[in-house]
Amino acid sequence: MFFIGYRTVAGVKLTVRGEYALRALTYLGRRFGPHVIRIQEISDEESIPKRFLEQILNDLRTGGFVESRRGVAGGYRLAKSPERIPLAAVVRHIEGALAPIGCVSENYYEKCNCPDEARCALRSVMKQVRDAVAGLMEKLTLADLVQRATQLQSEPASAADYFI
Repeated sequence: MFFIGYRTVAGVKLTVRGEYALRALTYLGRRFGPHVIRIQEISDEESIPKRFLEQILNDLRTGGFVESRRGVAGGYRLAKSPERIPLAAVVRHIEGALAPIGCVSENYYEKCNCPDEARCALRSVMKQVRDAVAGLMEKLTLADLVQRATQLQSEPASAADYFI
């Protein structure tokens, strides 16, 4: 299951880079249109270090998720509408495999350590996990993330829980 605010997507653990990439895309998705957004604005609003954000946005640009304009009036915008950006594509581009272990990955296969890969119970279960994660993330788009972010912003802030 995908939870906004958590860094784990079922069997996939997002790195800080992946989390920042999704947060930056969500910010751009909430302001989707023909105009560009300055990188400093994204950095300030999302509390992402500017130099790190520059690297991430450049990577997202090479992946076809964002477009950039150079110069004083420069910035970034989505390369296509949020409805046309599956979360799975973004996570695969930034993080690699959606699979929890390498031997069940379709795009990033790695040889198992088990003696009999074809009859390995762990591999069989992890393949189910991969299929569930990939299936859900293929269905979810940046538009879903933008909608959830907008919905959560309109809810009253809840008091933080503290345990002593």
